[in-house]
Amino acid sequence: MRIFFLLLFLLVQCYADSYEYKGAKSKIDLLHIKNDEAKESMKKWLTSGIALEAYKVNYLLPYGYANKKYLSSGRPVNFSNVEAALQISLKRKILKNLFGLHGSYYLAYSQKSFWQLYTYSSPFRETNYNPEGFVVFPVDDNKYSMKIRSLKFAFAHLSNGQPNTSNVYVDGKKMKNLSKSINYTYITMRMQYNTLLLDLTLQAPLGTGANLSDNPDIMDYLGYNKIKFTYFYKKSILTFMARGNFDTQKGALRATYSYPLQDETNLYIKIFSGYEESLIDYNRNLTKFSVGFSFSH
Repeated sequence: MRIFFLLLFLLVQCYADSYEYKGAKSKIDLLHIKNDEAKESMKKWLTSGIALEAYKVNYLLPYGYANKKYLSSGRPVNFSNVEAALQISLKRKILKNLFGLHGSYYLAYSQKSFWQLYTYSSPFRETNYNPEGFVVFPVDDNKYSMKIRSLKFAFAHLSNGQPNTSNVYVDGKKMKNLSKSINYTYITMRMQYNTLLLDLTLQAPLGTGANLSDNPDIMDYLGYNKIKFTYFYKKSILTFMARGNFDTQKGALRATYSYPLQDETNLYIKIFSGYEESLIDYNRNLTKFSVGFSFSH
């Protein structure tokens, strides 16, 4: 019942906000403004936007079932293995064709939250924050059937936003460190064969500073290599991702399916199996099935 009211509220709120905003601006009178500069300024204000684009998939998954319960990670809380999840991911182009290299430069921000919707008080179990800066260079490749389309070079930070509690004692007992974070860089080559896209990624941590000391073995589970397939079949979009560390034989698999329902709303199904579903559980293996809605691809 909670999730029904949540979805109903989101739909009504989005419609109401859009109607109120557009309706209010449509009543603004420009014809009788005498000062040309003020009139131009008001005209820009009426048509202005923040020019943000979707980056990763934006989704709301009301139901997710994991094959084991989530650990409390040092907090006196019993978490359920059934929860909701949501992700917001946006990017903004800031520069283009710098030094005549035809690259597009972006700043991006993604936030992924895991919501214990079906437990008492419905807390957010974990939220991961992922700001990035990257440049994408287009590649004009017509030589092979699997054509290279772009090269992406990125710097990123990934954190769960928790304080470092490694030196904190409660009732004489040392707390488990709640902070998990890493600075890293990665390179992605995108290739295309008809309706199939292939992304090949190499990633590595930056330095050995405080960010990596929160979780010094994270690359054993996150891995240095990632491959992702995106296949477009009629109206459906299917993806499959695999990443891992060849030395430790640890990593993760993820498969998704999306189908358009109405406008920019899609049915979205996700299956995850492996390590680092969230940062707090980066070294814990689990399998999870989630279903809900996506609002971008």
